[in-house]
Amino acid sequence: MGTARVVFDRWDGRYAERMANVRSSAVRDLFAAASRPDIISFSGGMPAVDHVPAEAAAMAAHDAIMHERECALQYGSSEGRPEIRSIITELMAENGIRLSPDDIVVTAGAQQALDLLAKTFLDPGDVIITEGPTYVGALQAFSAYEPDIRCIPMDDDGMRIDQLEAELRKLGPRGAKFIYTIPNFQNPAGVTLSAERRRRLLELAREYDILVIEDDPYGRLRFEGGHVKPLRALDDEVIYLGTFSKIFAPGLRLGWMVAPKPIRAKVLLAKQAADLCGSAFAQVTAERYFMGTRWRRVLQGLSRTYAERRDAMLEALDEHFPAEARWTHPEGGFFVWVEFPSFLDTGQLLAEAVEHGVTFVPGDGFFPDGRSGRNCMRLAFCYAQPESISEGIRRLAEVIEDRLELYRAFIAAGAIPAPEVA
Repeated sequence: MGTARVVFDRWDGRYAERMANVRSSAVRDLFAAASRPDIISFSGGMPAVDHVPAEAAAMAAHDAIMHERECALQYGSSEGRPEIRSIITELMAENGIRLSPDDIVVTAGAQQALDLLAKTFLDPGDVIITEGPTYVGALQAFSAYEPDIRCIPMDDDGMRIDQLEAELRKLGPRGAKFIYTIPNFQNPAGVTLSAERRRRLLELAREYDILVIEDDPYGRLRFEGGHVKPLRALDDEVIYLGTFSKIFAPGLRLGWMVAPKPIRAKVLLAKQAADLCGSAFAQVTAERYFMGTRWRRVLQGLSRTYAERRDAMLEALDEHFPAEARWTHPEGGFFVWVEFPSFLDTGQLLAEAVEHGVTFVPGDGFFPDGRSGRNCMRLAFCYAQPESISEGIRRLAEVIEDRLELYRAFIAAGAIPAPEVA
């Protein structure tokens, strides 16, 4: 029997104290297992890039080199090329947000924007407010700057604004640096912030003089229900984050930030220190793709694909998952959030699930304390085929069933009350 190998880090004690607060991404940790051919992966929120027309993408990259080589292979401006920023203004206008190209900073995905905002605004101990659960990449970006992260619970209509108001009342005016929210098809919960709650959130932000950061990677991937206006369309002081990752290709690492002019100036200073400028080649390639491709038709096809996969997952959950489980019913995006009785620790199920050929992300990775959400899991329906989704949910249900038998025995004996089922 082998012994565990202890890795000695001779640099321990020299790292910055803030690195002690940064945890590895549970999603990234699962990539190795998810890449195995025998695994059905519900872990990564990976777009279906096989639906992006290969010839159109290849032609865009070809044209970037053959027709704009001097620009595509050269350094560029920190804020991004004017051409790509003009395309972004057109995209935003379709959602009711009127901008000029000068309002936009192009970033290396929305992820870089999160890090730049954290670097710009956060000192150790500063309070920030997020939904609970929230995007694990945001937690990573923020945690490096040692804030005090307060999580506001959600329901089917998004962030509980009554609880947000109670938290703001405790903190007082300017008691938090910003509110971070993913209002459309939230990652990981899949829920959408209602129009009424959006208006009230902005009223509270103005009342308490707090910035709002709106992260909107999935807004164009709605396949059910009606359009809800972005927060930025209701208030031009909202900082808006967008990305090409979900509507074209995450491999290009292209996103953008819209922010008031004073904030943009500070963010650009932080960006220059981080990367001088973004990839001009990626920007020119995206410009060529969006100018020369019927990309809206491609996006409509993608949305239909995601809708089909969402339906397959919800049907499989109805068929195979136990009555004790509850889950969200997203109208778009990539994710379903599942909640089990409080005694069930989904992190303890993961190794067994991998043995059964399926992966998911345990819920505790989406909370800053690493303890909340242990009875929850995030399931991504965006990548697997419908038949694989059905089989994966069946396998996962078998793993869960074993853990629930004892729980049911306690209920039958009257030792604990039966849960309410939605």
